[in-house]
Amino acid sequence: MTSRKPRGSGRRNRTPKTGRRGGPFSGADYDRNLGPVDRSQYRRKGKGQGKKSRQHVPQGERLQKVIAAAGIASRRVAEDLITEGRVEVNDDVVTALGTRVDPENDIIFVDGIRVNTKPKTVYYAFNKPRGVISTMSDPKGRPSIADYVRTTETRLFHVGRLDNETEGLLLLTNDGDLANRLSHPRYEIPKTYLAQVKGPLRKGVGDELREGIELEEDGLVSVDSFSVVDSTPGHVLCEIVIHSGQNRVVRRLMKAVGYPVERLVRVAHGPITLGDQRQGSIRQLNSQEVGHLMAAVGL
Repeated sequence: MTSRKPRGSGRRNRTPKTGRRGGPFSGADYDRNLGPVDRSQYRRKGKGQGKKSRQHVPQGERLQKVIAAAGIASRRVAEDLITEGRVEVNDDVVTALGTRVDPENDIIFVDGIRVNTKPKTVYYAFNKPRGVISTMSDPKGRPSIADYVRTTETRLFHVGRLDNETEGLLLLTNDGDLANRLSHPRYEIPKTYLAQVKGPLRKGVGDELREGIELEEDGLVSVDSFSVVDSTPGHVLCEIVIHSGQNRVVRRLMKAVGYPVERLVRVAHGPITLGDQRQGSIRQLNSQEVGHLMAAVGL
C-alpha cells in the first residue's frame, strides 16, 4: 500500500510548525513506543472477541510461533517472553514453551498488549487535509479518502469522520469490531483537537465548556478538558479534549461561547497521536498502538 501525494501539496498545505521545534500543531512523535498496557486502567467495557478455550490446544499452533507471526518478536524472543511470565492466554499467564493455541479463538496478550492473531486486519492513521470528504467515495467527484488510499485488496472503514473543513487524524481499518467500539459513545474514547480562534479569550470560557453548553438537538454537551496552548496578536490556539461524537461538535461549542473556529485539527484519537505525520499521508499503526487501541475499548 502506498499513499498518494495530496492535491496542491507544498509548504502552505503542511501542518504549521510554530516555533520551529515541532510547534503546537505538530504534537508528540507518532509511531512511538507506547510501552506495556496496564489493563487495570481501563474499565471493563466489553468481553472482547472470540471465546474462552483451554490454554493448550493439542492441534493448535505453538504459542511462540503465533506471537512471532503477529510481528511482536522473533520466535527466540517470544520463547523468552513466555518463560518470563509476560504472556497471557485467555487471562491466564502461560509459561510452558510447549503450549499450543487456537489463533482464531484464543485471546493472547504480551505485556498487556493484545496480540493481533488475524493477519488480514490492518490499521492505519491518515492525516486528512482540509477539503477532503470523510468517505471512501463521493458521487459528486469531490476529493475523498479514496484519493489517498492505494489498495484493491482491502476494504477500509474510517473510524468516525471529520467535516470537510477539519484537518487531522482519521483512523482507517478493516476491523469492524474495533471501528464500531471506537465510534460508540459507550466507550468514551477521547479525541484531542487544536482550535485556532480570534483572541483574546475572555475569562471563564474554559469553565463554561467544561460545565457544558446547551446545543440544539444534542442537549447539554461538555468538554473533558480545555486549555490555551499558544497565542499571537489577535489569535489564540486552544487544546480541546472531548469524547462526544456529535456532528461538528467542537465548532458548534466554540461558536456557542462566542469564538467561531478559524482552523481545527484533530491531533489525537485515544492513544494514537498525529505528531509530525505529513498532511495527506497514511501510515500503518504498529502493534503497540493497535494493542493500546484495543485495550481502550475492552478488547
